[in-house]
Amino acid sequence: MKILVTGGAGFIGSAVIRLAISRGHSVINLDALTYAACLENLAAVADNPTYAFEHADIRNRPEIDRIFGKHQPDMVMHLAAESHVDRSIDGPGTFMETNILGTFNMLEAARKYWAEGGKPDGFRFHHISTDEVYGSLPPDPEVQFTEDTPYDPRSPYSASKASSDHLVRAWAETYGLPVLVTNCSNNYGPYHFPEKLIPVVTLNALHGKPLPIYGDGSNVRDWLYVEDHAEALLLVIERGEVGRTYNIGGENERSNLQLVETICGILDRLRPRGDGSSYSELITFVADRPGHDARYAIDPSRIREELGWRPSVTVEEGLERTVRWYLDNEDWWRPLLSRQGVGQRLGTGR
Repeated sequence: MKILVTGGAGFIGSAVIRLAISRGHSVINLDALTYAACLENLAAVADNPTYAFEHADIRNRPEIDRIFGKHQPDMVMHLAAESHVDRSIDGPGTFMETNILGTFNMLEAARKYWAEGGKPDGFRFHHISTDEVYGSLPPDPEVQFTEDTPYDPRSPYSASKASSDHLVRAWAETYGLPVLVTNCSNNYGPYHFPEKLIPVVTLNALHGKPLPIYGDGSNVRDWLYVEDHAEALLLVIERGEVGRTYNIGGENERSNLQLVETICGILDRLRPRGDGSSYSELITFVADRPGHDARYAIDPSRIREELGWRPSVTVEEGLERTVRWYLDNEDWWRPLLSRQGVGQRLGTGR
């Protein structure tokens, strides 16, 4: 199977490509190499004859058409997106251009390619999205997002992803394009760009810097190990029902404060501080993010019952693996600290 992956130099996209190549698939990686992209994520497969890289922007329709024509993919996995909520607060325009107009371009290019190829039965357009499109949940643990939860996005980022979800479903209804949609919970793991909570806390701790937690740290997220997510995404495109939406969750709800305290405990064991104190003493509560959703939690019953998938690691196991990876891979993350916006507080709404 030949898969066109957009955003393949990003965190989730690179995990998908590494797994797909290991399973014998051919992959074309289409990536604009914006600030959070990192081709080093794909060093293990870069020389593989079944891997090809195309430096292109999904906002450039002629380039997308060229890539479809040149590589003739069997399937598309569309992951390219601007994805940082804080950055979307400071600069929403880029999110609208990439996440909405870029998805429109991908859909139109895919539709043209699919139609001109005789509408092959096996073609799929898999759109990878987020649980943030559903809005915020109450603290009741019995209440979770399902595939039928109404959309209620609260940030420019989640609004742009909700818009792209609607476009994908509209292209299926109007033009018959064979699509699949997945909405996932918060990803974490190796190769996570150092602007999200887990890598920020880990690297700040190693440098003796404050560990920033928004508000009182009570916001809850469902944490999904990125390699588990990659497994689920390939399973969906291989065996998922066309037109179906699948929610992919880690079944690991933790508050931000609990998460940071767990990371501190791991670092206390693996890399003790010189003065013998705990990394938790570096925890600092900062002004909350504007419109910060209180809780996300996914009910993954559909993908479990229909496709047999469930996460393989607990958040504690996944965090242990992740922290160890950052300790062992300083050559990967250190050059990224100089990139625009990394290490700065963004999204204050000023």
